Amino acid sequence: MKLDVPLVSVIIPAYNAEKFIGRTLQSVLSQTYSNIEVVVVDDGSQDKTTEIVESIAKVDNRVKLFQQPNQGVAIARNLAIEKSVGEYIAPIDADDIWYEQKLEKQVQCLANADSSVGLVYAWSALIDENDAIIGKYNSWYYSHIHSVEGEVYKHLLYTNFIGNASVPLIRRVCFDKVGGFNSELKSQNAQGCEDWDIYLRIAEHYQFSVVREFLIGYRQVSGSMSRSYISMAKSYNLMMLDFRGKHPEIPDYIFHWSASYFRYYLALQSLKCEDYWQTLIWLYKAVRLDFLLLWHTGVYKCILQMLMQIVKKIINSDSLSLSPLNDNSNYHQQTDVSQIKIQDKKPSPWKIYDIILSQRWSGLAQN
Repeated sequence: MKLDVPLVSVIIPAYNAEKFIGRTLQSVLSQTYSNIEVVVVDDGSQDKTTEIVESIAKVDNRVKLFQQPNQGVAIARNLAIEKSVGEYIAPIDADDIWYEQKLEKQVQCLANADSSVGLVYAWSALIDENDAIIGKYNSWYYSHIHSVEGEVYKHLLYTNFIGNASVPLIRRVCFDKVGGFNSELKSQNAQGCEDWDIYLRIAEHYQFSVVREFLIGYRQVSGSMSRSYISMAKSYNLMMLDFRGKHPEIPDYIFHWSASYFRYYLALQSLKCEDYWQTLIWLYKAVRLDFLLLWHTGVYKCILQMLMQIVKKIINSDSLSLSPLNDNSNYHQQTDVSQIKIQDKKPSPWKIYDIILSQRWSGLAQN
């Protein structure tokens, strides 16, 4: 790797991350694009996070560690950006991983784009605690929903198609323009949408590009899901209230679609927590805002899975075999991300939800 290429500042907020921070750093330091600095901010961890990072920093001087009292992910990321010097900023959470060509391909994409493009994203594969790839990957969703480029603000209002905080490569000038991550959400007990918020603020001023490959491993840890969906709901509401106030020209129905889809997501999170009453409440609120969801098979799978879990609890039998029906149920027994095949395929004619969603998605650019 030549030294006349842009420096990428990798920023990692870490809180009690001893279980995965080593693998996260290994995936970053093993990138084919090597002109990087890695700025880790320990956010008041009470485990061995600091010791692990320090041991890695001793053998690779690209790693820098800073510490602060526990103040939340937004302040930790902002401190990391402040301490960094790279032309490009690449956030990654302390339990996710990057596949080896992630930075190389995103840097190439951003370098080939003009200055109107401020952010490049890519696709995420869900991984379990052992880095094995899990989940189902709908070809149409990745070819359309997760491939939008250019002026994406309205699409991003509808749904966070970038997916998670470990995905983007961002020009530093974007942060100079829009500021850092929103640290006010934590003080309002409304954490969870900090990354979506910064993407929207960047999209107000810059275009987005995409590398249509799975380059990020997004960690799913069984049994770790807390009831953070309440905080996320508040975070979402505050975020959208702000953007709706700034953009009265955007039709109300786009915000209704967005709120409905997000509440459907919260229903799935509630189901993971086995909070069945809350699951039903979120589903009701989602359908009330957008009746199109009645045509979404995922809604009925969610309800069926909930009923099956309740029955299993009632009979309390380990012999009852119940297969999960959510979108993450299909396990690919390998860790090679190149084995995930995405083919461009239109929605089936009988999938009314996908057909209407496709029409909406295409129409957002004209609204």
